Amino acid sequence: MERENFPQYYTILFNGIADALKALDQQETSRAWDILVRIQQEAKDAYIRAEET
Repeated sequence: MERENFPQYYTILFNGIADALKALDQQETSRAWDILVRIQQEAKDAYIRAEET
């Protein structure tokens, strides 16, 4: 199966959401919140960088 070439911001969001869900499973809501805020900023920055190139 051929691997799709997703934009970096998509990968950041996908992996971060997986991490946040894992934190929620462990009832670490504060950590999950921190992860979501961080990946939102990282994905936004990656999107802006992609638009500049």
